[in-house]
Amino acid sequence: MFFIYNIISIIASQIVKLLALFSPKMKLFVEGRKTVFSTLQNKINSSDKIIWFHAASLGEYEQGLPVIEKIKTQYPTHKIIITFFSPSGYEVRKDNTVADVTVYLPLDTKSNAKQFLDLAHPEMVFFIKYEFWPNYLNELKKQNIKTYLISGIFRENQAFFKWYGSFYKDALKTFEYFFVQNEKSKKLIQSIGFNNVKISGDTRFDRVVAILERDNSLDFVEEFKNNTITIVIGSSWPKDENILIEYINQSSENVKFIIAPHNIKKEQIANLTSLIKKSTVLFSEKEGKKLSEYQVFIIDTIGILTKIYFYGDIAYVGGGFGKPGVHNILEPATFGLPIVIGPNYSHFAEATALVNMEGCNSISNSSQLKEAFDLLLQNEDERVEKGHVCSTFVEMNKGATNRIINHLN
Repeated sequence: MFFIYNIISIIASQIVKLLALFSPKMKLFVEGRKTVFSTLQNKINSSDKIIWFHAASLGEYEQGLPVIEKIKTQYPTHKIIITFFSPSGYEVRKDNTVADVTVYLPLDTKSNAKQFLDLAHPEMVFFIKYEFWPNYLNELKKQNIKTYLISGIFRENQAFFKWYGSFYKDALKTFEYFFVQNEKSKKLIQSIGFNNVKISGDTRFDRVVAILERDNSLDFVEEFKNNTITIVIGSSWPKDENILIEYINQSSENVKFIIAPHNIKKEQIANLTSLIKKSTVLFSEKEGKKLSEYQVFIIDTIGILTKIYFYGDIAYVGGGFGKPGVHNILEPATFGLPIVIGPNYSHFAEATALVNMEGCNSISNSSQLKEAFDLLLQNEDERVEKGHVCSTFVEMNKGATNRIINHLN
C-alpha cells in the first residue's frame, strides 16, 4: 500500500503542475514550492538549532500560534520554521514575525521529505491539528526527531481506522505524543493501540482569549458605528449573503451592518454592493468619506475582521450554508457577541456546543434569520445573556497551551 501511495504522490505532483496552468491558486501552490529548498539553504545553517511547526492552512496556523509563541519564549536560541500546505495560509501569513523561516511544505515524496529534513534538521516538530504525511513521518522516525501532534482531532472516517489504512497507522508511530482536543479523539487513537495521548483541549481558545489583551481599536470603524447598534457579518459566502441582503434592505435606520466577505475579489464585491439598497461604503474607498452617514460598510481587505468584532453587538459568521461548514465563531464569542450561523456546523465542536448552550443560533432560511436578528435587536437582555454565554464558554475552555507546554517540560 505504501508503494502505491508513493506512486500516487509522484503522479499527483505532475497533475498539480498541469492544473497550475489554469488555476491561479494552483499556480501559487506550485510556484511557491520551487524556492523552498534554496530558502532553507540560505536561511538555515548547519549549526542552527531548529524547531519546526507545520500548519495545513490559515486556521491551523492561528490554532498553533499560542504554542509557537510559548516555544519561542522558552527556546530563545532556536530558530522557528513554519510550513504551510495551502496557499490560503501561506500567502496570508508568509510575513509573520513569529517564525525565522516560513515556506510551503514540499509535496510528500520520499526525496522531498529527506531533502527537507536534511536542510531543516529540526530538534522538535509539531504538526497542528491534522495532516499526516507518511513520507515525512517515516523520515522523522528514521532520524529519531521528536514529533508531536497538537490540538489533534481524529474521526472514524480517517484512513487510520479503516482496513486499508495500516501504512497510515504505522506512520503514527513517529509521534512522541498526541495532544488531542476531546475524549472522542482520545478513544479513537487508543482503539488502534496508541496510549501516548492526552486531552489538552483546543489552543484556539488561548488564541482568542489573548485577543482581549491587545489594542483592538479601529478609528474608522468607530466613526462608522457612531454609537449605533451594529451587526458584524464575518467570512460570508454568496449563499449567506443571499438571505442577509434581503434582511439588510428591509432593515431600519437604527441598525448598521459591517460585512467582511470571505472572498474579496473585485467582481464579487461589486456584485454584493449592487444588491444592497442601503447607503454603502467600501473599505478601499473610505478615505474622504463621512463614514457615520453610511449604513453598510463592506470590508474589501483582509486581516482586520477580529478587531471589527470588537465593535459589534451581534455577529453573523458565514460558511454555514456550504461545506465543510461555518467559519471561526470563537473570535466574536470572545468579545461576548451573540452569534447567528447557517445550518452546517456539526463538524465544529465549538459551534455545536454554543448552539446547545443557546449562545449561538443556527438558521436555515431568511425567515429564521429575520426572527433571530429581530429578537436580538429588540431585546437587549436577550442579546447580553447570549453574549455572556459565548464569552464564558471561551474563558472556561482556555489553558490548552499550558497543558501542552507543561507536559513537554
